[in-house]
Amino acid sequence: MIRTIAGLRPYRPSGYRVETQPLDGKTIVHNYGHGGAGISLCWGSSREAIALGLPGHAGPVAVIGAGALGLTTARLLQEAGFPVRIYAKALPPNTTSNIAGGQIMPGSYYDRGAVTQNWLARRVLATDFTRRRMQIMVGDDYGVRWLPTYDEGRLRSAAPNPVFPDRQALPYNAHPFPAENMLRYRTMYVQTGRFLASLMRDIRIAGGTIVVRDFATPSEVLALPERLVFNCTGLGARALFGDEELEPVRGQLAVLIPQPEIDYAYTVRQGYMFPRPDGIVLGGTFEHGEWTAEPQPEDIARIVERHRGLAESWRCGAEA
Repeated sequence: MIRTIAGLRPYRPSGYRVETQPLDGKTIVHNYGHGGAGISLCWGSSREAIALGLPGHAGPVAVIGAGALGLTTARLLQEAGFPVRIYAKALPPNTTSNIAGGQIMPGSYYDRGAVTQNWLARRVLATDFTRRRMQIMVGDDYGVRWLPTYDEGRLRSAAPNPVFPDRQALPYNAHPFPAENMLRYRTMYVQTGRFLASLMRDIRIAGGTIVVRDFATPSEVLALPERLVFNCTGLGARALFGDEELEPVRGQLAVLIPQPEIDYAYTVRQGYMFPRPDGIVLGGTFEHGEWTAEPQPEDIARIVERHRGLAESWRCGAEA
């Protein structure tokens, strides 16, 4: 093990918030609360946000936050022809987005009993646009690549689905896992550190500026020179704009030494494993209401032991 990680997901039971808020002559466009799916929804949610904020606007635009949502919002604004300034209290690699495992498949970001049908339709569009955008970013520059993934439990059907190319149900003797029902499909994974660093490079090349500063109250936001402000502060929106629905969900990861020969990923009852050039990511936890963004040694030990036990239970089938 080469490092341990803990991050606080910005979770809202009613789903991520993309909404405009007029405030003393400014327009605030909220784009936050993506739980454990910020990377998987970033491009689509940001497209939804700028579609709300840009009509009728002229002049420079402010973006608060430099995680995946803030950076993708800034890039889409630049592509639409607007000058952008990012304000953020922390920059990559010191953002929550840097801690994400990086699988392009949204999960753990809403309570089905708390969302509306309209929101569910919007999140389908956000997921689809993000996936399409990531497809044209595959390669070392942005750290995006396709990997075969073995999945137990989450996806019951092997019916054709463009979201999961090559998806197929595997017979018991075609995989090494101690599980009767396994699916294999291909999906994309992101080396989050490289992805965010490349986005920052692109923003600067396109003329964007970045200011390191924090905001304690909405009045400080109102003092900005830009009339249109995109709020991509994640969990910070709870204090800044009084969103009491936001809560932290802590996720802890153990990272093993990089192993280039590992060319697959898995998500099973014992946890998930994503191989990346910067290390083998083992997850994980989903802890509601935990505000301490520090790895807990006992939890990390349990994560590693679950994966060790899984590996010890592997078997060699006739076709595995």
